[in-house]
Amino acid sequence: MTAITSDFLVIGSGIAGLSLALKASRYGTVRLVTKRGLSESATEYAQGGLAAVVSQEDSFEQHIQDTLRAGAGLCDPTVVRHVVTNAPQRVQDLVDWGVRFSSKTVASTSSPFQLGLEGGHSQRRILHVGDATGHAVECVLVDRVRENPNITVHEYFFAVDLITRRHTRQFSLSPDSSHADVCGGAYVLNVETGEVVTFLARATALATGGAGKVYLYTSNPDIATGDGVAMAFRAGARLNHLEFVQFHPTCLFHPKAKNFLISEALRGEGALLKNRAGDRFVQKHDPRGELAPRDIVARAIDAELKRTGDECVFLDITHRGPDFIRRRFPKIYEKCLGFGIDITVQPIPVVPAAHYFCGGVVTDLEGQTTLAGLSSVGEVACTGLHGANRLASNSLPEALVFSHAVADRWGREVSPNVPLTDTEVPPWNPGSARNPDEQVVIRQVWEEIRRFMWNYVGIVRTTKRLERAQSRIELLQKEIQDYYWNFRLTPDLLELRNIATVAEQVIQGALARRESRGLHFTTDYPEGKGN
Repeated sequence: MTAITSDFLVIGSGIAGLSLALKASRYGTVRLVTKRGLSESATEYAQGGLAAVVSQEDSFEQHIQDTLRAGAGLCDPTVVRHVVTNAPQRVQDLVDWGVRFSSKTVASTSSPFQLGLEGGHSQRRILHVGDATGHAVECVLVDRVRENPNITVHEYFFAVDLITRRHTRQFSLSPDSSHADVCGGAYVLNVETGEVVTFLARATALATGGAGKVYLYTSNPDIATGDGVAMAFRAGARLNHLEFVQFHPTCLFHPKAKNFLISEALRGEGALLKNRAGDRFVQKHDPRGELAPRDIVARAIDAELKRTGDECVFLDITHRGPDFIRRRFPKIYEKCLGFGIDITVQPIPVVPAAHYFCGGVVTDLEGQTTLAGLSSVGEVACTGLHGANRLASNSLPEALVFSHAVADRWGREVSPNVPLTDTEVPPWNPGSARNPDEQVVIRQVWEEIRRFMWNYVGIVRTTKRLERAQSRIELLQKEIQDYYWNFRLTPDLLELRNIATVAEQVIQGALARRESRGLHFTTDYPEGKGN
């Protein structure tokens, strides 16, 4: 099949990918590939909101200090300042596209928005659309993308591997490509036909989101299998900080609730964490109590569960009254009610779950990775903003700020509408691969990885458990590689391959970090840095 070409290739359709596609469309043609439907992304399920300084009571310096404090000394201060100071402009982009953030019921000269408070923030600065902010943002961006004539959307197209110089005899997509490797697109599986299609572009961006499905319990949707991180690793791009996995403290604990998140905004509005006896416990670990950063709250819950032997703890907001709860958290109220939990009169059973990867594909201030021709935006990227622990609601502004930066750089550096005549890339070669006949193998290995990652590489770690995880992943990688090269590609096989790659990198990063810092807590070095 003839290669599909465009000026820009965007892989992923969350807030990072969609906003990048919209801004890049000003400078040339864009193809956006996504392995499910266009609106299926982690953004779609984000409840809390977007942190930005938009009131006179707040300041850039306060937001910067809150971010640095949460990041436990590993944030890049230049990046933090860049994101914080540019976030209000990117909020305006969303407003211009049609996002309608919740407004105050009474007019205010300070800010027209109803601002929420979340853990680690010293001021109310969380813009939101009720408790379904991600859904509101995703709907608007999807509509803008679908109506844009310069953007072609390819749904149910699963990126397999990035195309680099090793795939071709010639590769002159950029002026400096003769002295370094360069990305020129991707091999992509058409899920409906089973064919692997070659996508070529002058510039490619990963916007594939996170990897929560590496763990047994996660707040993430099923698509979060670390595809972008794994592809970048295989292509030779630099990764960093993958040991810092944020576990959201409060996911709904119910046998039929697969991965429903109970937003941190509830704690911002006064919800209290209690054990089964009705006693609060987080303040024993941190004087900020329920509004301490997520790593502290998650470890406090983990310690309480280990102490009591209970399966969950409880988040109680009943004291705020039914009218306020139903008005401020309508989605959470309705979802819990569907499981038989009336949060106006009952506490919510919750447990921590893998939520956000602070590490990923290393980029500079303009979203450029260490591989020429490849950018990375959103959760898949490691920009230096989050350090060892992400401050709540900083991820959406990060995605918007860096997508804007990438589009600007593409507009300056990439010449549009020039045919890719000097590129010679061979089509995908399936070799002697046959149709898979033992799907149970994929399911078994997938479940084993997720379970030992939860038990051995979870909220609290030890060197011995990490070494056990490393031994297991080394054996499973051999099985996966053998299976991969013998059977035709399917989405399940690709996702298994990717979560195994990400799991291995998380384990290696955790073993290398001989200290407790931020989200990486090991009982071997509980007081901090080791020798």
